Formats: sequence, structure tokens, C-alpha cells
Amino acid sequence: MEFREAASIALQSLWANKLRSVLTLLGMVIAISALIAVGTLITGLNSYVAEKVFNLGADVFIVNKQPNVITSVDQFLEAQKRKNLTYEDYEAVRDGCHSCTVVGASTSLGLAIRNTVRYGNQSIQDTGVRGWTPSMARIYDLEVIMGRGITETDFNRSAESVVIGHDIFENLFVDQDPIGKEIRVGNHAYQVIGVGKKEGKTLGQSRDNWVMMPLKTYFKYYGGEQVNSIRIWAKAADTGVIMANAMDETRVILRARRHVRPNERDNFEIDTNQTFLSLWASISSGFFVFTLGIVCMSLLVGGIVIMNMMLVSVTERTREIGVRKALGARQSDIMAQFLIEAATMAAVGGVIGVAFGALVAKTVTLVVGLPSRLELWAILLALALAAFVGVFFGVYPARKAARLEPIVALRAEL
Repeated sequence: MEFREAASIALQSLWANKLRSVLTLLGMVIAISALIAVGTLITGLNSYVAEKVFNLGADVFIVNKQPNVITSVDQFLEAQKRKNLTYEDYEAVRDGCHSCTVVGASTSLGLAIRNTVRYGNQSIQDTGVRGWTPSMARIYDLEVIMGRGITETDFNRSAESVVIGHDIFENLFVDQDPIGKEIRVGNHAYQVIGVGKKEGKTLGQSRDNWVMMPLKTYFKYYGGEQVNSIRIWAKAADTGVIMANAMDETRVILRARRHVRPNERDNFEIDTNQTFLSLWASISSGFFVFTLGIVCMSLLVGGIVIMNMMLVSVTERTREIGVRKALGARQSDIMAQFLIEAATMAAVGGVIGVAFGALVAKTVTLVVGLPSRLELWAILLALALAAFVGVFFGVYPARKAARLEPIVALRAEL
């Protein structure tokens, strides 16, 4: 029997017994849907994280007071005892790191401390406040689409000048040019000098609700270095050896300034883009492995149900098998027919699962804002997996059908 004919018989059987087919394919549909939905969301998040969230170049590193991820109480308590990174530390790195092409510094209010921004009768809440040195514009990928960024003059004068995020522009300055206008951030007034490019959302959280001011202005209104530990950003002349040299120079400078003994660990952290991406990869891969376990269980259930349906099909078609054998069909022909039918049924469940999983992922993207991206390899892998499960669990029913004796099979329904 040709493959096309066997597949056609399988599809006719599915269509003739619709309710039974739905129940049979349900496990396969759920498994493939989960695999596609989670895989699509994780792939989209990985791309988004690499391109948007941790948008540092491969030649940029950041120095922090404490680790970005704290995994124990002892680690948290140890990090809290560390001295803040100060503006003088930044100046020392800026002047002493000869492998660095540019060095900047920043600080910001934590996520738990947000401000209300007002202009006239309009206001927007939960705004983050950032303090930057002018050199940060050469390191961080922030595009100013209106006005200008922070200059050395603004910085040295501790000017009450701010660059605003796109959310503030859209909410407070409807049909108005914001440049030169005065806004209030908390209890303080600032002049708008620029508007940042729209960056969108991450995990449903807007990345455009912020104001950015000169670092010295930030210290004047939100507390100095004793309250706010700064972040030191550095860009090396190149990746590889020069990048490693720049990090080593920075480490030596800060260890000397912070009086770290030769046998003691650094009391600061140096992170690169790869550090953040590796952390995210470990988180997303752990979640994917957990989901994969659920998918495997669903595939197992789906495969068992397919095997049960195929056994029922063998019983119902015993006379047909006897006739085919009496006319000269070999065991391999009978076995191939039933294997193709099992694989076709599983593949149909896989196709439905792919479509449903993609729909779920896109719905999550629209409702929650999680980015998603459906790759061709994921579709092909899901369909191949479904077909493999069909063949694997179809072997026993196919062998049972192939080993039926012609006379016994012909007598079965007489």
C-alpha cells in the first residue's frame, strides 16, 4: 500500500469517528501546544532580552556595589556592609583605566521609590528618576529624538535640566513641543531639554516612564554618595584581550581605593553583557526544562491513547486484514499501513497543537506584552516529535495486525 493511500485511510477514519478522534488527539494537541507556546515565548524573550533589555555592547562592563542576583541571606548581609561606590571612584577609573575609551557613571531611585511628574493639570505616576554623567550617552543605547541630551555644562552647573521618557511626552504634552517647558518631578521643578526614543514594554512594564538628569543634580535633590551608590560604566577599545585588560585595570584601581587586601575578595561586582545573558539563559532554560517534563507526560498519555485507538481499529478491521492477506499482502505491508495511520493521526494532532500553541503565545503577547517569536525549526521539531510518538506507540498494534492469520481473520466476523 502506498503512503498516500494509507494516510488517506487514516484521515477517513479520523473523520468518520469525530468524537473518538478528538478524544484520541487531545493529549497530543495539549503536549504540542504547550511546547510551541512556551518555546515561542522563551525564544521571543531571549531575543528581546539580548536586543533591548541588556543592550550593552560586548565591549562594555558595569561596576556595581552588590551582585545583581543575591541567592542567600548571608550574601545579602555581606553586600549591605560594602561601601558605596562614589563619584571619586568613578573619577579614578576614568583617569586610570588606559584601556577604556570612555567611562560613565549613573544612579537611580529603586523600583520601590517612584515619583509623580506633573505639567499643568496633567500628571503621570510611578516615574523612575535617573542621574547620569554626560559620557553615558556614548555608552548606553539611548536615542534622543527631540531636543538634546545632557552636556558637560549641564553637569558642571548641576542644572535643573532633564531628558524625559516617551511616556511622559505622550501623557503630559499632547500636541505640544515639550522642549523648554517646566515640569515638576516630586517637589522639584526641572526644564525639559530632550525626549528619549520610545522603547516599549518588558514583561508588561513600560520602559519609557523615566526622567534623566545630570548626576550632580541628582545628588543635590536625592542625596549624595553616602545615600546613593553609583554604577560605573566603562567601554573598552575592543573586545577580547583589551576588554579583559580594561576590567583588570578597573579592578586594581578600585581594590586599591577601597583597601581590599590581596587575599580578600572584591567588595564590588564587575558585570558584562554576557553575565546578564548567562543569568537569563539559566532562568529561561530551567523554566523550559520544567515545561518539557509536562510535555513529555502529555506525549506519553497521548501516545497511549493513540495505541489504544489503533488496537480498537485492528479489532474493527480484522476481516479487512484477512482479505488483504488472502490476496497476497505481506506482513510488512500490513504493518506499514497501520504505522502510517498512527503517524498520520499523531501528525494531525501535532498540526492542531502547533496552531493552537502559536495562538496562545500571540494572545499572551497582545494581553500581557510578553514578546514571542515562532521559529520554523520549532514547528518542524514539534511535527517530527508528534509523528515519532505516533510511530512508537503504533508499533504494537501494527505488529498485532501483521501477525493475524488469514483464515482466523476471515472467520472473525462471519
